[in-house]
Parts: sequence; structure tokens; C-alpha cells
Amino acid sequence: MNRRAAVRTLLYIAGGTMVLPACFRESRKASIALANLSISEADEGLLEELVETLVPATDNPGGKDLLLHFFVLKMVDDCHSPDDQQAFTKGLAAFRNWSQKELGKPFAEADLEQRTALLSKVADSGDDELTSFYGMVKRRTIQGYMNSQYVMTNLVKYELIPGRYNGYFPV
Repeated sequence: MNRRAAVRTLLYIAGGTMVLPACFRESRKASIALANLSISEADEGLLEELVETLVPATDNPGGKDLLLHFFVLKMVDDCHSPDDQQAFTKGLAAFRNWSQKELGKPFAEADLEQRTALLSKVADSGDDELTSFYGMVKRRTIQGYMNSQYVMTNLVKYELIPGRYNGYFPV
């Protein structure tokens, strides 16, 4: 046997064993590590579709492209109180059930017009868990979009401090 071929085969096997665990991911866990929230993969997918509905992709990237659902999850996990985190988890389950009941199908299977019409009815639903969840998600989605690298580099024009002089500015 050729020694070089044996070493090459050994390296292929070692590389394969390093990559193999990434291929078999548990389907009951979220993609990112969260300390205080327990979110399943299905909940993460629902949140991803909700964020994409709030910030749809046009000429600019949307919520999915900017991975805003990870931002929302991380901000709720790190920056909100335990009561808000519990309300977020309950609100996510309430949103899944409410959207299934209203649409007659899962939220992810509806088209953009149906999703937008559904989100406009959240305030009229009368469910406090649902409205607080939607408020948290909407606020954090907007915050994540406005602070994303794409927006800060391509859409916001930076002006060096103190800015330009405007002699007609009312004092």
C-alpha cells in the first residue's frame, strides 16, 4: 500500500468525522444557544416567517436574509425580564394557534398578503399574550433591521460630527 494514499484516506476519514455531527442536528432545538428561552426548531421557523412578513425582501434584503429572527431571540433572551421571556414563549404558542385558526393553515404556508392581513388583526384579537408578543417581536425586528450592517452601510448616510452648518435653522 502507498503511504501517501493511506495518509490521504486517513485525512478524509478524519474530516468526515468532524463534519458529520453538523449534518445530524436535533430537530427539537433552536439553532442558537439560548440561556433563558426554550424554543423549538418549529418555533424558530415560525418566528423567521413572522420577521420576514414584517420586513419583506424587496430590492433590499428582508428579515430572513438579515437573520433578524436570531436577533429577536437573542435580545429577548438577554435583555428582557423573566416575566417578559415567559410572556414571549406563551405568546409564540398563542400566535401559532391563533394564526392556524384564522388562516386555516399554518402561518408559514400562507402567502404574503394573507400574512399581512392577519398581522393587521392582531390588535383586534383581544388576547393580551398575543399583542404583547407581537409588540416585542415588532419592536426588536425594527431595531435589528435599523442596526443591521446592510442598513448602516448602504442606506444610512453618515455625517461626521458636528455636521454641516445650516444658517437658517431656527434657534
